[in-house]
Amino acid sequence: MTHAKAYAAQSAKTPLAPFSFERRSVGAQDVALDVLHCGVCHSDLHTARNEWRNTIYPSVPGHEIVGRVTAVGDLVSKFKVGDIVGVGCMVDSCQHCTPCADGLEQYCDNGFTGTYNGPEQGTGANTYGGYSSAMVVRESFVLKITHSDAELAAVAPLLCAGITTYSPLRQWNVGPGHKVGIVGLGGLGHMGVKIAAAMGAHVVLFTTSVNKREDALRLGAKEVVVSKNPEEMAAHANSFDFILNTVAAPHNLDAFLALLKLDGTMTLVGAPENPHPSPNVFSLIMKRRRLAGSLIGGIRETQEMLDFCAKHHIVSDIETIRMDQIETAYERMLKSDVKYRFVVDMATL
Repeated sequence: MTHAKAYAAQSAKTPLAPFSFERRSVGAQDVALDVLHCGVCHSDLHTARNEWRNTIYPSVPGHEIVGRVTAVGDLVSKFKVGDIVGVGCMVDSCQHCTPCADGLEQYCDNGFTGTYNGPEQGTGANTYGGYSSAMVVRESFVLKITHSDAELAAVAPLLCAGITTYSPLRQWNVGPGHKVGIVGLGGLGHMGVKIAAAMGAHVVLFTTSVNKREDALRLGAKEVVVSKNPEEMAAHANSFDFILNTVAAPHNLDAFLALLKLDGTMTLVGAPENPHPSPNVFSLIMKRRRLAGSLIGGIRETQEMLDFCAKHHIVSDIETIRMDQIETAYERMLKSDVKYRFVVDMATL
């Protein structure tokens, strides 16, 4: 067993606080790592405060993890002690259903094992995430990181925000000659802008905040549209190949569906606490438009994303915090008061 220090929520109403527990012993196919950096995702807050009404307490959030390997099992072949690695939103899946066989573990027919808020395969035990000093993870769910040491803190959010935006952009074959909209410039949206631009698309950022225009252009957008301005929206009617909607609050989807060209697709990756208003069916049928959803990415695609980002020198824009600042970070995140992702320096634990 490995002793781990962590920060955990004991209930939906209590702040995260120091917590200690034992990680499992390193098995033949396991990789043990010391956690160096852990990004702060909106899902962490949803889970800690039981906003999705499925939290098992105590809860140790965190699924944007960069660490250093400290031990490997006898059957591990891809990693060695000292390697810098990543762990994302999953730490296991059934490994035998059709999606798992196709490298789509996030869609496991039997349910993947989340990095936190489990349940663990086989035992059903609750899993504890990256707001902790150490982890033990099955080798097949550990990822190689090739970014420079100086970039490692900013790499951490790629393990969720990066793959959440990369996967739908790849699935819908975004590339040169495509006009792509990104709705929202937060933790997800700013990664969507960077990745879509690196793929060669003409990127348009939609925002409700006029003051985000300069940042969006710096990140790679060619145009910025204030979505509250009807004239700006109307100027782009029927013109988009693809729109990636990252907003995690209920809003009118029809306003964006109307911007898609024939056979265009809008994919939702934001997960609001309450449902969006139902779209008007005529927004879809009149141009054979598609409204889709996407959930993170499989391990193979997540590795592809990390390699793509290393090649194109892409990392997240971050603000580093101490572990004991997590509740303040949550409150600031709710106010969109971060550009654009908090990352915990786990040495402060």
